Amino acid sequence: MKFGALAFILAAGLAALAPVGGHRVPGAPKADAFPGWPTVIEGRSVTPLPLTGREHAFAREFPGRIGRFSDGEREYVLRWVASPTRRLHPASDCFRGLGYKVAARPMRLSSAGAPMTCFRASGPRDDFDVCEQVTGVAGGHWSDVSSWYWHALWSGGSAGWWSLVVATPVPRPGA
Repeated sequence: MKFGALAFILAAGLAALAPVGGHRVPGAPKADAFPGWPTVIEGRSVTPLPLTGREHAFAREFPGRIGRFSDGEREYVLRWVASPTRRLHPASDCFRGLGYKVAARPMRLSSAGAPMTCFRASGPRDDFDVCEQVTGVAGGHWSDVSSWYWHALWSGGSAGWWSLVVATPVPRPGA
Protein backbone atom coordinates (compact mmCIF):
# COMPACT_ATOMS: atom_id res chain seq x y z
CA MET A 1 0.00 0.00 0.00
CA LYS A 2 1.34 3.41 -0.88
CA PHE A 3 2.11 5.92 1.88
CA GLY A 4 -0.50 8.41 0.58
CA ALA A 5 -3.30 5.83 0.70
CA LEU A 6 -2.25 4.68 4.19
CA ALA A 7 -2.15 8.28 5.44
CA PHE A 8 -5.61 8.92 3.99
CA ILE A 9 -7.08 5.79 5.64
CA LEU A 10 -5.47 6.72 8.97
CA ALA A 11 -6.76 10.32 8.78
CA ALA A 12 -10.27 9.13 7.83
CA GLY A 13 -10.27 6.64 10.71
CA LEU A 14 -9.22 9.29 13.21
CA ALA A 15 -11.86 11.72 11.89
CA ALA A 16 -14.53 9.04 12.25
CA LEU A 17 -13.55 8.45 15.88
CA ALA A 18 -13.36 12.13 16.89
CA PRO A 19 -17.06 12.46 17.86
CA VAL A 20 -16.88 9.45 20.20
CA GLY A 21 -13.63 10.44 21.86
CA GLY A 22 -13.42 12.13 25.20
CA HIS A 23 -13.48 15.60 23.66
CA ARG A 24 -14.11 18.27 26.25
CA VAL A 25 -14.79 21.81 25.21
CA PRO A 26 -12.19 24.14 26.76
CA GLY A 27 -13.77 26.36 29.36
CA ALA A 28 -16.98 24.33 29.57
CA PRO A 29 -18.69 24.87 32.92
CA LYS A 30 -18.78 22.27 35.63
CA ALA A 31 -22.00 20.43 36.44
CA ASP A 32 -22.39 22.57 39.57
CA ALA A 33 -22.89 25.67 37.35
CA PHE A 34 -26.64 24.95 37.27
CA PRO A 35 -28.36 28.37 37.54
CA GLY A 36 -31.61 27.08 39.05
CA TRP A 37 -35.06 26.60 37.52
CA PRO A 38 -36.90 29.60 36.11
CA THR A 39 -40.31 30.69 37.41
CA VAL A 40 -41.29 32.23 34.05
CA ILE A 41 -41.01 30.44 30.70
CA GLU A 42 -41.95 32.07 27.40
CA GLY A 43 -43.38 35.00 29.35
CA ARG A 44 -45.71 32.78 31.43
CA SER A 45 -45.50 31.99 35.13
CA VAL A 46 -44.96 28.27 35.63
CA THR A 47 -45.25 25.79 38.46
CA PRO A 48 -43.02 22.72 38.80
CA LEU A 49 -44.48 19.29 38.04
CA PRO A 50 -43.09 15.98 39.26
CA LEU A 51 -41.08 13.95 36.77
CA THR A 52 -42.76 10.83 35.42
CA GLY A 53 -41.27 7.40 36.12
CA ARG A 54 -39.70 7.31 32.65
CA GLU A 55 -38.26 10.79 33.14
CA HIS A 56 -36.76 9.77 36.50
CA ALA A 57 -35.15 6.73 34.86
CA PHE A 58 -33.75 8.85 32.03
CA ALA A 59 -32.56 11.55 34.46
CA ARG A 60 -30.34 9.02 36.28
CA GLU A 61 -28.17 8.72 33.14
CA PHE A 62 -28.59 12.29 31.90
CA PRO A 63 -25.50 14.51 32.31
CA GLY A 64 -27.47 17.51 33.48
CA ARG A 65 -30.84 18.28 35.02
CA ILE A 66 -34.41 17.77 33.86
CA GLY A 67 -37.47 19.68 35.04
CA ARG A 68 -41.16 19.69 34.09
CA PHE A 69 -43.42 22.72 34.45
CA SER A 70 -46.90 23.90 33.56
CA ASP A 71 -48.56 27.26 33.04
CA GLY A 72 -52.02 25.65 33.32
CA GLU A 73 -52.35 25.27 29.54
CA ARG A 74 -49.01 23.96 28.29
CA GLU A 75 -46.38 21.64 29.62
CA TYR A 76 -42.70 22.59 29.48
CA VAL A 77 -39.73 20.29 29.77
CA LEU A 78 -36.42 21.99 30.50
CA ARG A 79 -33.13 20.17 30.27
CA TRP A 80 -29.96 21.87 31.52
CA VAL A 81 -26.59 20.68 30.22
CA ALA A 82 -23.20 22.12 31.08
CA SER A 83 -21.27 20.48 28.25
CA PRO A 84 -22.02 18.95 24.84
CA THR A 85 -23.67 15.55 25.13
CA ARG A 86 -25.37 13.04 22.84
CA ARG A 87 -27.77 12.27 25.72
CA LEU A 88 -29.64 15.46 24.80
CA HIS A 89 -31.77 14.27 21.92
CA PRO A 90 -34.76 15.67 20.01
CA ALA A 91 -38.16 15.66 21.70
CA SER A 92 -39.56 13.89 18.65
CA ASP A 93 -37.45 10.85 19.61
CA CYS A 94 -39.03 10.86 23.09
CA PHE A 95 -42.55 11.03 21.69
CA ARG A 96 -41.84 8.26 19.16
CA GLY A 97 -40.43 6.16 22.00
CA LEU A 98 -43.72 6.62 23.86
CA GLY A 99 -45.69 5.37 20.84
CA TYR A 100 -46.75 8.70 19.30
CA LYS A 101 -46.80 9.33 15.58
CA VAL A 102 -44.80 12.44 14.78
CA ALA A 103 -45.46 14.80 11.85
CA ALA A 104 -43.41 17.89 11.10
CA ARG A 105 -45.11 21.27 11.55
CA PRO A 106 -43.94 24.74 10.49
CA MET A 107 -41.25 26.30 12.66
CA ARG A 108 -42.32 29.10 14.98
CA LEU A 109 -40.53 31.84 16.84
CA SER A 110 -40.06 31.67 20.60
CA SER A 111 -41.00 34.61 22.80
CA ALA A 112 -37.38 35.75 22.35
CA GLY A 113 -37.76 35.69 18.56
CA ALA A 114 -35.61 32.59 17.98
CA PRO A 115 -36.74 29.75 15.68
CA MET A 116 -38.15 26.56 17.21
CA THR A 117 -38.55 23.19 15.50
CA CYS A 118 -42.16 22.00 15.77
CA PHE A 119 -44.11 18.79 15.23
CA ARG A 120 -47.52 17.25 15.96
CA ALA A 121 -47.42 14.21 18.24
CA SER A 122 -50.50 12.01 17.81
CA GLY A 123 -51.13 9.28 20.35
CA PRO A 124 -53.93 6.83 21.06
CA ARG A 125 -55.51 9.13 23.68
CA ASP A 126 -54.06 12.60 23.12
CA ASP A 127 -52.34 14.86 20.62
CA PHE A 128 -49.84 17.66 21.19
CA ASP A 129 -48.26 20.45 19.20
CA VAL A 130 -44.64 20.39 20.33
CA CYS A 131 -41.90 22.94 19.70
CA GLU A 132 -38.31 22.91 20.91
CA GLN A 133 -35.07 24.85 20.87
CA VAL A 134 -31.72 24.98 22.62
CA THR A 135 -30.49 28.28 24.05
CA GLY A 136 -27.00 29.06 25.28
CA VAL A 137 -26.62 30.96 28.54
CA ALA A 138 -23.83 32.96 26.89
CA GLY A 139 -25.96 33.52 23.77
CA GLY A 140 -26.99 31.55 20.73
CA HIS A 141 -30.18 29.75 19.76
CA TRP A 142 -30.52 26.47 17.90
CA SER A 143 -33.80 25.19 16.51
CA ASP A 144 -32.67 21.57 16.66
CA VAL A 145 -30.52 19.47 18.96
CA SER A 146 -28.18 18.22 16.22
CA SER A 147 -27.07 21.68 15.09
CA TRP A 148 -26.62 22.68 18.76
CA TYR A 149 -24.50 19.60 19.48
CA TRP A 150 -22.02 20.10 16.66
CA HIS A 151 -21.74 23.82 17.34
CA ALA A 152 -21.27 23.23 21.07
CA LEU A 153 -18.75 20.45 20.52
CA TRP A 154 -16.45 22.46 18.28
CA SER A 155 -17.07 26.09 19.21
CA GLY A 156 -14.89 26.28 22.30
CA GLY A 157 -17.09 26.60 25.36
CA SER A 158 -20.11 28.26 26.85
CA ALA A 159 -21.74 28.86 30.18
CA GLY A 160 -24.21 26.00 29.65
CA TRP A 161 -27.36 25.39 27.62
CA TRP A 162 -31.10 25.08 28.14
CA SER A 163 -33.19 22.76 26.01
CA LEU A 164 -36.82 23.91 26.04
CA VAL A 165 -39.68 21.68 24.89
CA VAL A 166 -43.18 23.20 24.83
CA ALA A 167 -46.09 20.74 24.51
CA THR A 168 -49.55 22.19 23.87
CA PRO A 169 -52.52 19.80 24.00
CA VAL A 170 -54.55 19.68 20.78
CA PRO A 171 -58.29 19.12 21.33
CA ARG A 172 -59.72 16.24 19.35
CA PRO A 173 -63.02 16.70 17.51
CA GLY A 174 -65.90 15.59 19.71
CA ALA A 175 -63.77 15.44 22.84
